[in-house]
Formats: sequence, C-alpha cells, structure tokens
Amino acid sequence: MFFAKPMRSKRYLTMLDPFQHRYGNMFTAALLLPALVSDILWVSCILAALGGTMSVILGLSSFISIFISAGISIFYTFLGGLYSVAYTDVIQLFFMFFSLFLCIPFLALSPAVTGVSPAAHLNQSNANAWLGKLELADAGKWIDEMMLLSLGTLAYQALYQRILSAASSAQAQITCFAAAVAVFIMGIPSVVIGAVAATADWNQTAYGLPAPFERGEAGKILPLALQYLTPTWLSVLGIGSVAAAVMSSMDSALLSSASMFTQNIYKSTLRKQASERELQWVIRICVLLVGLAGMGLAFSGESVFALWLLSTELLYCIILPEFICVLFFSCANSYGAICGYVVGLLLRLLSGESMLGIPPVLLFPGWREEDGVITQHFPYRTLAMLCSLVCILTVSKMMEVGFRQHLIPQSWDLLGVFKQKMEAEEEEEERVYMTQLLS
Repeated sequence: MFFAKPMRSKRYLTMLDPFQHRYGNMFTAALLLPALVSDILWVSCILAALGGTMSVILGLSSFISIFISAGISIFYTFLGGLYSVAYTDVIQLFFMFFSLFLCIPFLALSPAVTGVSPAAHLNQSNANAWLGKLELADAGKWIDEMMLLSLGTLAYQALYQRILSAASSAQAQITCFAAAVAVFIMGIPSVVIGAVAATADWNQTAYGLPAPFERGEAGKILPLALQYLTPTWLSVLGIGSVAAAVMSSMDSALLSSASMFTQNIYKSTLRKQASERELQWVIRICVLLVGLAGMGLAFSGESVFALWLLSTELLYCIILPEFICVLFFSCANSYGAICGYVVGLLLRLLSGESMLGIPPVLLFPGWREEDGVITQHFPYRTLAMLCSLVCILTVSKMMEVGFRQHLIPQSWDLLGVFKQKMEAEEEEEERVYMTQLLS
C-alpha cells in the first residue's frame, strides 16, 4: 500500500531506479551487491528444499533433483523472460493451491493420526506438545525474525516486478492486497500438515520409531508426511506442488537480478548505447550465471530456513532503510546513504553469523552460548536496520545544514550533491525574478 503507489506512479522499471535518479550510478552499484547475493541465496534455499523433498518421496538424490529443477527454471526464464515467468506462475499457483489443499483430508483421515488439537502430544510423548511454548527470554529473537520475514521482502525486486508491470498505481495496490490474502490462505496447508505430522503415531507407519523430530529430520516433515501418511499417488502430486512452488520462486529471483544488472548497471553505466537485442542477451547471461551460482550453493547442504533468513537479512538490514529514505524523505542524500549503508552492514557483521563462521564481536543482552556457539536473543537485525535508517536521515540533514550555512567549505562536497542543488535553486530563483520583472 505504501510502497506500490510511489513506485508505480513514477514509472520506475526496477527497484534500484529511485536510487539511481537521486544518488547516481556508483551507489546504485553498491546496492546491487546485497540484492544480488540475496537472490543467489534465495535460489539456493528453494532448490535445497526441493532436493530434500524429492529425495524422500521419489528416492532421487538431492543432486539430481536440484540439477533438473534448476535446469528447467533457467531454461524457460532464459528463453521467455518476464512473459514466461508471468504465464508459468499462473499455472504453478493453481497447481500448488489444488494439490496442497487436496492433501489435507487424506492426512487428517490417516489411521496413524489420532486427532489434531493443542492437547495432542508430539510423537506420543507427554513432554512435547505440538503447540510449543514461547519463553520470555526468547521474545527478542522471535520479534526479530518476525520483523525480518514480514518487512525484509519489501525491498525485494521480485515484488516490484509485479507492481511495476501493473496497468496503474491503483491496480498495483489492489494486487498487493490480493497477494496478502492469498499468502494467508496458502499458508493454511503448511500449518495443518505440520500439526498432523506432530500428532501422528509414526510407529503405525513404515517410517517407524523414533519419530522425525527425534531423528533430527523435522526439516523434512512435509515430504515425510506426504510419503507415509497419504496414498502414493497423492504424495507424487504433493511433490509436484513443491516443484511448482520452487520453479515459480526461482524464475522470479533469476529475472530479478538480471533485470537490475541490465537496467541499472549495464545500460546506465557500461553500455549506454546498447541495443535491445544486446540487452536481451545480457539478461539471459545474468539468468544463467545467477542460476548456476544458486544451484552450486544448494549443494552445500545448509539449512533451508537458515538460507532463507540470510537472504532476507541483506535486504532488511541494508536495503530496506535506504529504500524507505529514498522514497519518503526528500532530505536524504548520498552522504547519508553511504553512512547508513556502512553502519547497517557493520552492525550486522559485528553481531556474528554462525552459518558463515563469523563470531559475534558485539554481544547484546540475553546472548547464550551452547556447544561453543553464541546465539543472540536480542533483536539485533532490527537494531541494525533502525540504526541505518537513523544514520541516513541524521547525516543527510547535518550535511545539508553544513553546506547551506557554509559551515563546511563547498570544496568538500566531493560528490557534488549540494553544488548541483544550489545551482538549480539559483537558476529557479533567477527565473522567478525575471518572470516577476516582465509581468
């Protein structure tokens, strides 16, 4: 609602266009890096999810599953571009909706499932209820991840591919509202499947005991539930829905990175006279490279949820505060943007990242050490995002006051931000003065 209207009304082509118009090409290129890395991590995340699902249901190795799915997505995105993404997304969305909701009654009626309620106990053990508990000590971590997953994707190019292709600003806003409802509806099968799998008596299935949670296979609960709690034909249909979801997300991520690089770097900086045919081939090469990079990272075997969080963190901590300022605060300038970028990145890196082997330097209240690994339970990601936002606005305003009040020499305006503004204002004042004289 807040981002769709200003983006669509100004007829931008990519999410980086407002940065390029205000800050120039160099800073836009710096913003492309976290966006590109985020897309690669997202591609690897969804490919890893598909590999795990296919290996359980179809017995295929994760390598083959990832390779085939990546190859198909790269192929039709390589050839068709945005049209292929749009048309295949419609088919894939319908297939996901139909097959996942079809699984629910079969899961609920499985002989191994005694009933789904908060009183039912996980793996027939009185110790663990599937509803779980939220400890006060973990509140900061939950709030941080909730904010990350709900706001992080607001700075995601794949979202604006749909918004900017809408016929009008009103249609773009309606599309966002419809998508919000659809996301809620599509989340229902996942919740039901998880609850059913948690209350099932796995000893009555071919999987046997110990249950998935005790074997450390809770991350594979969707394919395991489809494989052992539904008929064979339905489990195959379920894997089809997962594959559809993966390819739908992957082609959007591939086109996202390709369009940003082509429009905001190649066409605007490297080859301003590039023909349409040349730009099409640049997009195709970018699609291929990003797809191969994501596929290679998917073979690393990292946690799907960890990859998802990491891909969103880059957008949330670095790009989101920049995006908010460039759209809604006219005082934001290149000096503030650069400082905010550095502050957000530094705070996030100094907070540590176990997945990348980066130990935390800043230890926030509530941190814990388990098995030699330090876990932060403070909302440090949100803190990094807010600090970046405040830094952008504060430094921008300070630099503006400094140059306008001549507290800072004009020769120190290395980026030429205020020199251009002052020249434009002087020309406008002169134009108004001459108009008044002539009238």
